[in-house]
Amino acid sequence: MDILMILELLVVLGALWVGSRYGSLALGAISGIGLALLVFGFGLKPGSPPTDVIYIIIAAVTCAGIMQASGGMDWLIQIAEKMLRKHPDRITFLAPLCTFFLTVLVGTGHVVYTLMPIICDIALKKGIRPERPCGVASIASQVGITCSPIAAAVVAFVTISNANGFDVNIPGVLMISIPACLCGLMAAAAASYHRGLDLDKDPQFQAKLKDPEQYQYIYGNSSTTLDKTIPQSAKNAVYIFLLALCVIVMFAAVPSLLPSWDGQALKMNIVIQIVMISAAALMIICCKAQPKKAVAGPVWQSGMVAVVAIYGIAWLADTYFSNYLAEMQLMLEDVVKEYPWSIALVFFLVSVLINSQGAVVVAMLPLAYKLGIDGPVLLGVLPSVYGYFFIPNYPSDIATVNFDRSGTTIIGKYLLNHSFMMPGLICVFVSTIVAYALSMLFY
Repeated sequence: MDILMILELLVVLGALWVGSRYGSLALGAISGIGLALLVFGFGLKPGSPPTDVIYIIIAAVTCAGIMQASGGMDWLIQIAEKMLRKHPDRITFLAPLCTFFLTVLVGTGHVVYTLMPIICDIALKKGIRPERPCGVASIASQVGITCSPIAAAVVAFVTISNANGFDVNIPGVLMISIPACLCGLMAAAAASYHRGLDLDKDPQFQAKLKDPEQYQYIYGNSSTTLDKTIPQSAKNAVYIFLLALCVIVMFAAVPSLLPSWDGQALKMNIVIQIVMISAAALMIICCKAQPKKAVAGPVWQSGMVAVVAIYGIAWLADTYFSNYLAEMQLMLEDVVKEYPWSIALVFFLVSVLINSQGAVVVAMLPLAYKLGIDGPVLLGVLPSVYGYFFIPNYPSDIATVNFDRSGTTIIGKYLLNHSFMMPGLICVFVSTIVAYALSMLFY
């Protein structure tokens, strides 16, 4: 690696670091500055933006956003709340399962903001330290991304893998990722079950209760969705969304059902876009969903932020790696041949800088294949693309801290000693080991 290559790598890392400090749209936009420096300053040939993945995200979040606008998301949250309130003593295990499956269904972890205050409220009412369920539930809301049939990370993995000779479909990925991530989440929940002091033994919490204003703030409010009346049109929107997911999985599992031209079957990335956009249209026509309300909703807005982030980050990374592929292969081929699983560490470290699992897959998976790593290995380490809990600046983590009225869910004085570190590390570590074992067994 010569000096010029190192300088250009520093430009890439610097753009990612500065973008992560500003967050939101800045991550993709500031990556554009890095791209401009590489192309106009250092003369590198620009790579290709990941247009297929971007189109899929737009279609999926449009459909999910329309479902939210119809009230369908309120119904899903209400179902989850009923289960949590029925079994409050098991909330440390049930809360992450609820946030996990919400993300699996919708394809984004930003759907859980309504559920987080409810989780905290139930824990407080039961006398359970809210940090226990809240920390692992926030982790679960992001882990579900690699288990969703419409998430960018899963679709990108399938698309890139097929292009590199690994014949895997969406059900094949979910068959590995869902059981693996559930094992990781339950391990994290078990480790969180007795985490920290019980509320009645926590001197800091007990000191807060002596202040009448603090007591009123902690126990005086109750978050719930059970008082909402869910119209039938909202339930119908959920049914349409679930039907769309089933259609996508069916076509992925039985590709012979797809139309073909000149012996070439319709690609799954096109299938997902057609089905999602059609489902969104049906919700608008049949379920009283208002498009303007969808555009103003958090699901659609967070999805568009993800589009910009992936657009900038993946284009920047592809520009750098495509120009230095031969050098990368020369430096890393001995390591990846001896320890192919070590690519998981690379995925994790890149994810610490990039707040998007889809962007990590799009940016790093092509390089991994070009380094000669087998597809089953890469499928086995797929859970390792979630590492952005390490530095607690992601919106779901920040929101969870704010929702916990007890103050037990924290960022920490030293930044890295936060409430999400332990469950996050355990979940990713266990999930990756289980996924690797399953992938080796089935592929």
